[in-house]
Amino acid sequence: MTMQRRTTTRITVDAQRGVFMISVAAELAEMHPQTLRMYEQRGLIQPQRSPKGTRLYSQADVERLRRIQAMTTELGLNLAGVERVLALEEQLERTRARLAALEERSRLMREEMEVELEAARRTLRGELVHVPRGSTAVVRVARGSRGA
Repeated sequence: MTMQRRTTTRITVDAQRGVFMISVAAELAEMHPQTLRMYEQRGLIQPQRSPKGTRLYSQADVERLRRIQAMTTELGLNLAGVERVLALEEQLERTRARLAALEERSRLMREEMEVELEAARRTLRGELVHVPRGSTAVVRVARGSRGA
């Protein structure tokens, strides 16, 4: 008796790549394919197309369909409400990305300013003289030391 060896091959697919036909995507999202087509007509979902024009849904599309389904069944939103929620989420994501970019720019500018400030302190350190409060001392600066 010969033992056959089984091998398993794992394939990873980008979550944005369209790999599911409409029947599979509908089944994964637990909805009728016609409902999926209606969501597409409303602009809630935008599947990719194969070279022959077949709708191809990605894992991200299936997750979005599940979210739409949850909003309509569990939260009682109508499709106009779902559209608004999705639009607000996209706007929020753009705002978060912009905020992150501004924070990074601020951090870089702060670092640059600190470097320049330290350079200015080193340059001026020799020229600054501490005069105690209430003192009437007169400090004389040598002519050659001010760069004149």
